[in-house]
Amino acid sequence: MAIERYNPRDTEPRWRKVWDDKKLFETDNDDPRPKYYVLEMFPYPSGRVHMGHVRNYAMGDVIARYKRARGFNVLHPMGWDAFGMPAENAAMQNKVHPKDWTYHNIDAMRGQLKSMGLSLDWSREFATCDVDYYHRQQHLFLDFLDKDLVYRKQSKVNWDPVDQTVLANEQVIDGCGWRSGAPVEQRELTQWFFKITDFSQELLEALDDLDQWPEKVRLMQKNWIGRSEGLHMRWQIVPETSPSDNGSLEVYTTRPDTLFGASFMAIAADHPLALKAAEKNPDLAAFCDACRRMGTSVATLETAEKEGFDTGIKVRHPFDPDWLLPVYVANFVLMDYGTGAIFGCPSGDQRDLDFANKYGLPVTAVVMPEGGDAASFQITEEAYVDDGVMINSQFLDGMTPKDAFDEVARRLEAADIDGQPQARRETNYRLRDWGISRQRYWGCPIPVVHCNDCGVVPVAKADLPVQLPDDIDFEKPGNPLDRHPTWRDVACPKCGGEARRETDTMDTFVDSSWYFARFTAPWQDTPTDPAAADGWLPVDQYIGGIEHAILHLLYSRFFTRAMRIAGHVDVKEPFKGLFTQGMVVHETYKGSAGWLTPAEVRVDEHEGHRRAFRLDTGDEVEIGSIEKMSKSKKNVVDPDDIIASYGADTARFFMLSDSPPERDVIWTESGVEGAHRFVQRVWRLLGEAAPALLEIDAKPAKEGDAVAISRAAHKTLKAVGEDLEKLAFNKAVARMHELVNTLSGPLSDAAAGKNDAATLAALKDAVSILISIMAPMTPHLSEECNSVIGGSTLVAETPWPEFDIDLVTEDTVSLPVQINGKKRGELTIARDADQLTVEQAVLMLPFVQAALSGNTPRKIIVVPQRIVNVVV
Repeated sequence: MAIERYNPRDTEPRWRKVWDDKKLFETDNDDPRPKYYVLEMFPYPSGRVHMGHVRNYAMGDVIARYKRARGFNVLHPMGWDAFGMPAENAAMQNKVHPKDWTYHNIDAMRGQLKSMGLSLDWSREFATCDVDYYHRQQHLFLDFLDKDLVYRKQSKVNWDPVDQTVLANEQVIDGCGWRSGAPVEQRELTQWFFKITDFSQELLEALDDLDQWPEKVRLMQKNWIGRSEGLHMRWQIVPETSPSDNGSLEVYTTRPDTLFGASFMAIAADHPLALKAAEKNPDLAAFCDACRRMGTSVATLETAEKEGFDTGIKVRHPFDPDWLLPVYVANFVLMDYGTGAIFGCPSGDQRDLDFANKYGLPVTAVVMPEGGDAASFQITEEAYVDDGVMINSQFLDGMTPKDAFDEVARRLEAADIDGQPQARRETNYRLRDWGISRQRYWGCPIPVVHCNDCGVVPVAKADLPVQLPDDIDFEKPGNPLDRHPTWRDVACPKCGGEARRETDTMDTFVDSSWYFARFTAPWQDTPTDPAAADGWLPVDQYIGGIEHAILHLLYSRFFTRAMRIAGHVDVKEPFKGLFTQGMVVHETYKGSAGWLTPAEVRVDEHEGHRRAFRLDTGDEVEIGSIEKMSKSKKNVVDPDDIIASYGADTARFFMLSDSPPERDVIWTESGVEGAHRFVQRVWRLLGEAAPALLEIDAKPAKEGDAVAISRAAHKTLKAVGEDLEKLAFNKAVARMHELVNTLSGPLSDAAAGKNDAATLAALKDAVSILISIMAPMTPHLSEECNSVIGGSTLVAETPWPEFDIDLVTEDTVSLPVQINGKKRGELTIARDADQLTVEQAVLMLPFVQAALSGNTPRKIIVVPQRIVNVVV
């Protein structure tokens, strides 16, 4: 009989209410089953869920539902990364309080996420701007301070003059603030720092044990930590050129082997020598000031045009006192890196070569490819950075760079300047301590006060939380906490005298560096319940974007170690498994007035040629490139529109089916419609066959015609389980399509009353398997299908089915066939065939007969179920 179309607008809310009423997804920490913690990186409450969220959370939900079905006690929580500048910007632009803006957005996004049917434990929900959460974060800060993991110092920072706050290096894009777009300045500010560098080597070495992380992420972290073996050298300054009493210039280098290619020294604008020289040189002072207005990020330094200023200072070459090198202030050298000084070897470093060519400095090749001609080898426009042989380097000629490194180190360690060794071996790290101070209101207050008599005084834990004031004024730029006397001015906790609260708040990366631990017991008065945290952590499967591969993950790894020292957890790593999903992308459309959204465009295709037109005017518009969905290009698809039109299961299914999860998924209307057709097809086939299956007991067939149905279902069950363990969602979807194709004929026959009892029993078993394997991806559809075929329990509470080993074991095996040890083909034969049968079958193969040319083989070697070798 005909059945009505599947209606997700009716079905999906109904099943979500059933799940919610039974509190199916609330997790009990005391549940004795084995634990599994799956977590997606929590969202910023911008106000709208986007398709990237849909993909991210759909992946996590598939894992959570699958692991529950496999018998695990699953923790799958949700929260909000809610502090930060966007809320303050909204407050200034829309005259709304940051708290009101944030919580309004959370309410809207929570509703959107719930409409997706995610199996989340909403009872553990929190936002990082909740007083309850940042109270415990302040507790952690005080514990870290007590353990000497926090300190305060003056530091060079990136300053955004519009947002009036410090920016991390990564928040400086092309020399401008990532949000304001204003040119960034360098300023000296007193900042709070976490001592992440105390863990440099440990963080580096532990990456080797994170074998469930993508290799590219581990490599990115290794490069960011940046361990290097080098030489700390002292270059003697020519006294008559020195602006101070300092007799030497200290440099750290990883390439002392290239000393004979040195042609200049470069120092940072804030190096003591530069500051001293600038006192009597206004032009140099102006150049140094220009350098300070650049950002401090690696990207900025690499891409900016290399500029220098000759200070007039000169140094002597360590192996030739008559060889003098000029000292430049250069815009690509930072005081915070190494010693704030380098020696430039243009032939071995492209940056140094560009600088030397610009200022007419000598370029001497000191390393050439092995087998090259030293007399003719030259460097002009491209530096030689590979391994090779030393040339033009006196006593180093002919050595490898490694041997030359050791020889230079040996000689300079034995030499001295003013009674001290001229050099020493040193291990350095690129990683710098984490500056957490931000000059803004909407962040976690730092729980200290500043007293003129007592200095910095921590707030007592009993007096926490230091709560943000609600009565604030955004009429003026800058941090409103600085202008809030009733909040800012307090009595010193130590002496009772006049004091000021710390008005800087914490970097939002702090908020997201321990939330995974808080989820394990968010009701706890202390930051964690150590027993609960140790029971759940590390997170078994963490899912998020590759853009967080360095800072968020590195900071979380540091935080876990710091929390361990402070007694809050007893684990070292926060995330056991890591998966970085691809982005959701869409083609762009541009009309005469600018970018258009997909909802404003109609795309026609004729004979492979695609054209786009405005829906309102009919004007043709340009079809642009496929790019990440973004508000700026308007190539955004609203999840609410998709769910309203097709249902959440269709959106989930398409996101999981279109491409491997680590790659970008191209959102297309045709792709979504294809997923929707599949949902409707499954519903129609099962719904029409349901009356015939309703009273049937499921039983797989082991013989007869129905065995093909059971074999297909159980093989698919086994393969989908393996796919989901590997997060190969698209492969699992493809297998579901194949199984539905296999079952479509028998299901149609069942609806027409054409099947015998054995076939109906096998079909009921196969349909039950189909419903179970689709449930993690299309949970609402699966519940509805299960209901119409007479399922007695919710699919969400049903264990994952077990495949029948007899039905998934192949009856045949393919054996490689070698002739005289070289593979020439294969033999497909019954798995239980004896040796004589195998030998007879091999002799019948055409390529074996051709090799024998009518002769008898000298020997046939059969390795059972492995290989056959015919010796001719």
